[in-house]
Amino acid sequence: MRHAQADVDAGGPPIVPVLLRLPSVISVTGLGRSTIYRLMADGGFPKPVRLAPRAVAWRRVDIDEWTIARPVVAHGRPSPKQS
Repeated sequence: MRHAQADVDAGGPPIVPVLLRLPSVISVTGLGRSTIYRLMADGGFPKPVRLAPRAVAWRRVDIDEWTIARPVVAHGRPSPKQS
């Protein structure tokens, strides 16, 4: 089994993986449990990683990338994509 160690990204600072359990994912995204699992089933939300037979968590980097990819809304309407 590999010990927890930071990966190095192209000579940059070490990348320390952060895992979030469901309550943290709910807090970070503002989504409810059922919405998260529905989006996962539709392929629109990151899949969790298995920690133990009955425990999963999401990679923080996956949640951050998903969040960044969300469209920006202005006054209730999605803003047009900029080129």
